[in-house]
Amino acid sequence: MNTVPIKQKIANLNVCVLIPTYNNERTLKRVIDGVLQYTNNVIIVNDGSTDTTKTILDSYTGIETIHFKANQGKGVALRKGFKHAVSLGYDFAITIDSDGQHFPSDIPAFIDTLETSENKDILLIGARNMEQEGVPGKSSFGNKFSNFWFWFETGIKLQDTQSGFRLYPLQVLEKLNFYTTKFEFEIEVIVKCAWKDVIVKNIPIQVLYDESERVSHFRPFKDFTRISILNTWLVFLTLIYYKPRSIFRNLKKKGLKRFFLEDFLGSLDSPRKKALSVALGVFIGLSPFWGFHTALVIFLAIFFKLNKTIAFAFSNVSLPPFIPFIVYASVRIGNALLGLEHTFSIKDFTSNFEVVTHLKMYIIGSLSLATISAIALGLISYLIFFIVDKKKVTLKNG
Repeated sequence: MNTVPIKQKIANLNVCVLIPTYNNERTLKRVIDGVLQYTNNVIIVNDGSTDTTKTILDSYTGIETIHFKANQGKGVALRKGFKHAVSLGYDFAITIDSDGQHFPSDIPAFIDTLETSENKDILLIGARNMEQEGVPGKSSFGNKFSNFWFWFETGIKLQDTQSGFRLYPLQVLEKLNFYTTKFEFEIEVIVKCAWKDVIVKNIPIQVLYDESERVSHFRPFKDFTRISILNTWLVFLTLIYYKPRSIFRNLKKKGLKRFFLEDFLGSLDSPRKKALSVALGVFIGLSPFWGFHTALVIFLAIFFKLNKTIAFAFSNVSLPPFIPFIVYASVRIGNALLGLEHTFSIKDFTSNFEVVTHLKMYIIGSLSLATISAIALGLISYLIFFIVDKKKVTLKNG
């Protein structure tokens, strides 16, 4: 392969290659030599190695090296490397692990994808074939686990979210705040970039798992626990902020009429799916789970694969001005179902009504009201969506 054009492309696009390393003396030199075939824009972060890593790095001239006195974690190494790359004026950084599993010969694939992309706010992740022979079972499982949560948190489906062979847009990273320091950083960074509307996608790469020379520093229990804690936090943020924000942004951008026509009536979902989404939203909105309505409705809409926009919109039947009337109706229904003879007026519910005193009555009534309303509005909306879809088909064929 003629590498001169690639070297020129790398220079034109202002890209560097960042190699974090920790005790990978058996493979480090091979990785560096492979990268140098494509570019001299190399930054290596020695994360406190205790083997011969420093001696190996001292044998190279013309590359940037950063040495930590003690091991601080891959996340810290990457963040330090990104910061140094920005200080040197680079716009993008390709990261490649030093354990020998990645092939520097895949660097042109990243560069070509970046070059042809109109939107340069792009984060590329090398997608390994996790089904090939030699890939450890725990790696394949961990990747599927990570892929699922990334999809849940961003709505983006990827084949590989754990590969360390990536291309990062440095100007975007500069504007983000990161808190993790170990392997979980590579999850935090792609989720937060996706939340900033950065294009996150996979490109195919080769992978080599040679257990005779590869040294992995991933600690199954500790690091998996840290990743699980991070995902718990990211899911929480997704449900209470980012999903609702996305819906409100869409509403603001399109306006109420266009939003209703395109996201409700114009959705490609079937009338049945739309109606079930309405029913779910109404049920959650009228349920007694105050404070958790948004999280619940989005989680359940994703879980049951319903329309999140419709479900979220109809869950807002419990907006503050309507709350006294909802509580009043719930208590009245609960009162009737339990055969009690308490009397209440709507005025009681706008002043000092104590729900706790009549908690059983309220909960039973609330769930009953939610169920009845969900069924009724679900059926009505199904008829509306069915008629609208039928008219669309008629007009299309007319």
